[in-house]
Amino acid sequence: METLSSSFFQNSSPPLLLLQFNTPSVKIHVNSNRFTDKRPIKTRISSSIGTTVQTSTEPKITGRRKQSLLTDFFKSLDDFVCKFIDPPLRSTIDPKYVLAGNFAPVDELPPTACEVEEAPFRLASTAPTSATARTRSSPHAARTTSLTATTYKYTVEREIGFPVVINYFSAYTSLLATVARYTVAFGRVISGEYDVRRGTGNANTSVSHFGGKLFAHSESDLPYTIKLRSDGDIITLRRHEEYGEPLESMTAHPKVDRETGEAFAYRHNIQRPYLTYFRVNSDGIKQPEVKIFSKKQASLVHDFAITKNYAIFPDSQLVIRPAEIINGNQPALVDPTKVPKLGIIPRYAEDEKEMWWVEVPGYNCMHAANAWEEDGGDTIVMVATNLLSMEHFTDRPELVHSSMERLEINVKAKTVARRPISTRCLDFGVINPAYLGKKTRYIYAAVVFEGPKITGVVKLDLSLPTAESGDCTVASRFYGPGCYGGEPCFVPREPDNPTAEEDDGYIVNYVFNENTQESKFIVMNAKSPTLEIVAIVKLPQRVPYGFHGMFVRECDLQKL
Repeated sequence: METLSSSFFQNSSPPLLLLQFNTPSVKIHVNSNRFTDKRPIKTRISSSIGTTVQTSTEPKITGRRKQSLLTDFFKSLDDFVCKFIDPPLRSTIDPKYVLAGNFAPVDELPPTACEVEEAPFRLASTAPTSATARTRSSPHAARTTSLTATTYKYTVEREIGFPVVINYFSAYTSLLATVARYTVAFGRVISGEYDVRRGTGNANTSVSHFGGKLFAHSESDLPYTIKLRSDGDIITLRRHEEYGEPLESMTAHPKVDRETGEAFAYRHNIQRPYLTYFRVNSDGIKQPEVKIFSKKQASLVHDFAITKNYAIFPDSQLVIRPAEIINGNQPALVDPTKVPKLGIIPRYAEDEKEMWWVEVPGYNCMHAANAWEEDGGDTIVMVATNLLSMEHFTDRPELVHSSMERLEINVKAKTVARRPISTRCLDFGVINPAYLGKKTRYIYAAVVFEGPKITGVVKLDLSLPTAESGDCTVASRFYGPGCYGGEPCFVPREPDNPTAEEDDGYIVNYVFNENTQESKFIVMNAKSPTLEIVAIVKLPQRVPYGFHGMFVRECDLQKL
């Protein structure tokens, strides 16, 4: 559900966390900036072999106040709209609810010794390290760091002391309020207070590493390049405009082929072409775009999948219709009459001539875990989520059930067969990253409870039949009463060993206990039938819930 959340949290800022496994003690550094409203929080854990980064949200901007009569005038107009024109806010967009509990911001901490509740002896001998994903380990030490990208939007809003960019999902409360907000926004642009050509995103959804660079993403903007300093801090280098024009954006879910070093990405738009696909070579250079005019209307394309020869795009019932603003409605809405589709295009297509679409009634994809080819390329298998009760997506997201499904696409007949592979509500499916685009046996997925809260993680074995039970779960780990985590992250135990088994590694996550108000970083054995916890580090303060994360090896960080 981070598609909605990352838009709601457009103005929040991430804290910085540095965790170091030093037997017998652990040091942790948390650096969280404060802001006026809401801005992303990203957390990273690393060791001598790798690092894990997670995105989350933090509200509150208390930066420098830029004194200006024009700024004060626009702020007064904005306050007037909020107080006297807006109808009462829905709970799904009201900060009193959205930014409560462990979604609220945290304060800054100096380097602090942390209690190791269970010794990370396995990590100490075999694990990797890094600084942009969530965990890394090495023979002697492991460190973790939270990651913050300082975007243009955040910089401006910090200086003037309040948010200025219109939120696409929550600003359209009525026609009068929308007209008033756009009038204020237009005034800010023509007065030079805000330059939309420099970006409107928050870089708080995900992190990726390709082409020798580390990126922070949100799908409403181009990515920002970030870098780890020698002292463990994260710095923002710049907005990476090589991947699009100034007013364009890029997906927060690029797919990186570990074998070729290529990355595959896209952008969706509210005007034709509604979808644009492109590739980035191993040197980080963007290749010519493929504009897809065969997509007939704008819709939210939050994620996609790639195989050895194809890219697969979902076209869901969550449509984007700017004309709805005239009727006083949100431009993003669910169209129950629309039949969802999947679009298949050759991975190295130079145009859309060979792209084809197939209807998949009842299938609304949010996140794709992986895809690959079988039967000599005649069948595409994709494992991804399907949002059931889609009609509640924008107003009652807690009623939406996220089903993990296996889809088999017949390339010759152009048909799709699908079936659930678990009876639980699952999301954020992850794999061993070396298997992206290849046949996968194991998927690790978060167990979702009441919307964004995650109660545990399960291991799915796709080699098992699901015709009778409808579930191929072979292992699970639940965090306990009142304890919730985030997206799991798989860390290979021997990333350079081509003969290593697919599930030979660790699952890492942050877990927050709402009863004690404490956060812990846990490391689980990915091969264990119980996902046995092999290391627990008690953190000096809570870590807010996040979006997506990743693991980056130390050797890659040193090349940034």
